[in-house]
Amino acid sequence: MTLLTEAEQRQVAEAIARIERGTDAELVTVLAAQADDYHYIPLLWASLIALVVPGVLLLFGDGWLGAGTLMMLQWGLFIVLALLFRIPSLTTRLVPRGVRHWRACNLARRQFVEQNLHHTDGDTGVLIFVSEAERYVEILVDRGISSRVDNQVWQGIVDTFTDHVRQGQVLEGFLVCIDACGAVLHDKVPATHARDELPNRLVVLD
Repeated sequence: MTLLTEAEQRQVAEAIARIERGTDAELVTVLAAQADDYHYIPLLWASLIALVVPGVLLLFGDGWLGAGTLMMLQWGLFIVLALLFRIPSLTTRLVPRGVRHWRACNLARRQFVEQNLHHTDGDTGVLIFVSEAERYVEILVDRGISSRVDNQVWQGIVDTFTDHVRQGQVLEGFLVCIDACGAVLHDKVPATHARDELPNRLVVLD
């Protein structure tokens, strides 16, 4: 997993600045390496497997393993698996998709508040959020935008961005997404006066 370089982050910031010149909307982009550390996941799976395996051996092993041996096997299996499952690529795969998306969704909403998108003039904040490990993309908008643009419009843009993230093309996804959002916002929320309430830089959470 590789977050964007400084040069790539500048490209995102420049794209936002260009789009905001034609709209009253305030765009903020956030890129998270992952939405959660999932420290409990390796222990959970290791415990489950370590509990099940001795039972299976007892059921089908005809008693050829003693209680002491089974206990040592159980502890050894737990330790090995707990360490193995801590490898980030394995940990992510062990987390159910629903849990991963729930964590990413919660982080997106926290970022909307933390980046002060709910305090913009005219309620025109727009958050473009990406969590790379979860391959999760979401666009959140404040009331001033949602009252003028149907949510299905954003979903189409999100789907395209998600495809880019799955292919490891995060920068390209951001630039395409920002341009697509700009086209919608220039039409539905055109600029009425010069404004730049929030920073245009890409916020990186690593």
